[in-house]
Order: sequence, then structure tokens, then C-alpha cells
Amino acid sequence: MKRFLLFILVLSSISTFAAKPKNQYVRIKTEYGECVIRLYNETPLHRDNFLKLTKKGFYNGTLFHRVIKSFMIQGGDPDSKNAKPDSLLGEGGPKYTIPAEFQDSLFHKKGVLAAAREGDLVNPEKASSGSQFYLVQGKIFTDEQLNSLEEKRLKFKIPEWQRQVYKTIGGVPHLDRNYTVYGEIVMGLGLVDKIAAMETDKNDRPKQDVRMDISILKKREAKKLEKQLAQGVLKDKETARS
Repeated sequence: MKRFLLFILVLSSISTFAAKPKNQYVRIKTEYGECVIRLYNETPLHRDNFLKLTKKGFYNGTLFHRVIKSFMIQGGDPDSKNAKPDSLLGEGGPKYTIPAEFQDSLFHKKGVLAAAREGDLVNPEKASSGSQFYLVQGKIFTDEQLNSLEEKRLKFKIPEWQRQVYKTIGGVPHLDRNYTVYGEIVMGLGLVDKIAAMETDKNDRPKQDVRMDISILKKREAKKLEKQLAQGVLKDKETARS
């Protein structure tokens, strides 16, 4: 009987260790802090591309080159690695785009990861940049502001549950269904606020360079993180509320 119980315990331990996390996660490190992002399984093309570039070290040493307070912080331009202080950035990237992966349930609340892209005139299909991305800061909206936005800019009604998020967490609702959202910060949301508050030049580039390194969380670390998230252990209050 003891041997049987021991066998069960060993088998259970092996199964637990071998189990994969439900999602994949990346860590963005800067001198101003770091954040951890969960990549959405609902957007596999963007998820897999981001992981591919991260594994190659593509993003390491690049800048958050475009920062607009109450809107977003943007990075992922490889030309920013060795850019001079007065260089105009935002045109670099791999020589491909990614088809849009719009999901009604994935929207521009504060803390999401989304893909930058060229404008509609040259890019009517709204295909994403192969590397450039942004993290949303946004702002908090009132019902009146959301109603006005629906009437004047949007071609759809914002679902009530999303309205509640925009009224409490905040975000950038006018970008919904126009830019692909493919991840969200689950730890370290304050990093976005720190970078968004930085002084910028006329091109919205921070006057003090903000370099990043991005790495993929290993399976064991990702499993531990998912357990903490499920238990509500992490203290990133704004993230938890979303």
C-alpha cells in the first residue's frame, strides 16, 4: 500500500512539473523598471511573431521611441538601437507585415500590448508592423465621453462590460478594431506610467533614451506566475482590476 501511494505521489509530481503554462509570457526590462506581459492565444500570428523576434534578441537595446502621455508608449523599431538624439524614428522593422487579428473581446484597456501599423490610406487591410508595438496608458472616460465617441468616431457600440473598464481602468477606445491587441501586462503596470510621464521632444521621443531588453519567461516561472495570478497573490492593483 505504501509503495502504491508513493508511486501516485511521484506520478503526480511528474505530471505537475511536465504541465505547460496556459499562456506564454515575456518580460520587458528597462532602467526605469520592468513589466511582464501575457501574450494572448487568441492572436496566434502576433504571439508567435513576437516570440520569434524575442528569441532572436531582436528587441534588445531598442528604444521606446514614441511616448504620448495619456495615450501610449511605442517601441520595436530596430533603427533605434544606435540612433542619434535628433533622429526621427518609427519607420524601421522587418520586411513583412502581419495580418490583422481583431477580436471583439480584446480591446484597448490600460496595459494592453498592441501592434503599430501604417495608416489606412496605404494599409486598408490594417496589417500590423512586423515588429513595432505599443503599450496603452490611455485615460479614464465618462459615460458621456464614451457616448460621444460612439456617435462621432466608432462604427459600433462599446459593450457594457468594456465600458465599465474604460470608466475605471481607462484606455484608448477609439483604437478598438483598428489595431490588433495581442497581450496585456500582468505585473509591473506602473512602468507604463513612468515612461509616459517623461519629457519628450517635438517628435514625441523621450529626451532621455529608454532602452529595453525583452526575454521569454521559462515554463517553470510562467507556471508559478499563473498560480500567483489565480490566487490573487500579486499586488499590481490596477492589473488585477482589469
